[in-house]
Amino acid sequence: MDTNLIQGGDIFDILNIVFWLIGSLGYYNLFKKCSVKPLWSLVPVAREYHISLCAGKEREGRTYAILYGVNMLLEIINLFISETSILDMIISIIMLAVVTAQCVYMIRIFLGLCQVFERKKRWTWLWIITESLTAIIWGCSKSFEPSRKVESIDKDAGASISDNYVRPSDTGLTVNINGRTTIDFFKKIYLLRDIHLSIPEGHMVLLLGGSGAGKTTFVNAVTGYEQADASIMLRDKDLYRDYSKMKYDVGFVPQQDLMRGNDTVLRTLADAATLRLPSGITIFARKKRVHEVLEEFGLGAISGSLVEKLSGGQRKRLSIAMEYISDPSLFILDEPDSGLDGVVARGLFEKLRAIADLGKIVMVITHTPDRVIDLFDDVIVLAKDASRTGRLAYYGSVKDSYDFFGKNSMEEILLTINQKEEGGEGRGDEFVEKYALLAAKSGEKAGDDDE
Repeated sequence: MDTNLIQGGDIFDILNIVFWLIGSLGYYNLFKKCSVKPLWSLVPVAREYHISLCAGKEREGRTYAILYGVNMLLEIINLFISETSILDMIISIIMLAVVTAQCVYMIRIFLGLCQVFERKKRWTWLWIITESLTAIIWGCSKSFEPSRKVESIDKDAGASISDNYVRPSDTGLTVNINGRTTIDFFKKIYLLRDIHLSIPEGHMVLLLGGSGAGKTTFVNAVTGYEQADASIMLRDKDLYRDYSKMKYDVGFVPQQDLMRGNDTVLRTLADAATLRLPSGITIFARKKRVHEVLEEFGLGAISGSLVEKLSGGQRKRLSIAMEYISDPSLFILDEPDSGLDGVVARGLFEKLRAIADLGKIVMVITHTPDRVIDLFDDVIVLAKDASRTGRLAYYGSVKDSYDFFGKNSMEEILLTINQKEEGGEGRGDEFVEKYALLAAKSGEKAGDDDE
């Protein structure tokens, strides 16, 4: 074995580490200049993404970081593969393709960096050839200053966080969502924050909000499909803690149905009963429930028809019946009137109103609320605040909502809270804080009454 070769390899590895540390120092200062957290300079892949933020090339940075990570993984795999194997050849070809693509995105990012720092484009080649030394020059030299900082979304921007909390009740639905977060390329993002409300049994509630306001996220949090930092109480049961027992008590009808067109209406509902009803129920009780729901939703006369032959209204009723088969206490529907004309949609909402009158809680998302708003008891209004987080801008009776927002329709309310770039008035933060103050006063009054 060639000892000199080993020593040469060791020296090469040591030099690589030294240069990486030098580059990290440069990146550390560079990130500080651009208002990016400097500690990301010490994390491979994260560094590659955050330099793209400095360059104003966030979209390219995502791809560049992924390619960089894939290349690192392939290099690690290559250490354990024989150099003469076919697998080594395949990996080498893949690595060549990855490195080539990586170089393309690297050039785009460093060109953007030159533009932000108002330097000539030839610096791009110095970045590629001597990245560590160039990073030191740009990071440590006071003559290299960015023309703009990285735009950041402050989680504490926008409407302030309230201290509101709704005490659980033995009846109805109680929602206390502190926050629902996700990680998007090394960034913690709040999807929902500070949502506290209680819905009585027998109420039909409209869930209103613009695009990106968090309606779907809210529904997923309430149903337990995507759990948040929250307490969701249905009557006296904790939905998160007792999810396996409570799942039959919650029904959710998505906008798009998942029914097989070549099944009959009866077979479709029978399959749903098998899935949705408790396993301990007898076959006779299951059949009885299927026929009850068929008649309740006006599907008895077409029970032998194929799903693909149904009208839009019939298909929607069957979709709702599939979830209603378990007799849920909480029933949530996402745009049940999508694709239906006014008369058919009205009939469908009247059926939902009748379900609520049986003591159920019915929550509905619809893009055309004003044509059936008279059937609703309450409205939940979600709005994006300045940090682009879904917040509670109002919860209460439909009648009071018009006075609260100073508007005459749900469509006008929606335009009031929508962001200006969405064609709205951009007053979401204003009403989030206004409602938080109103809820706090209501809570204080309720506390005084209890005493």
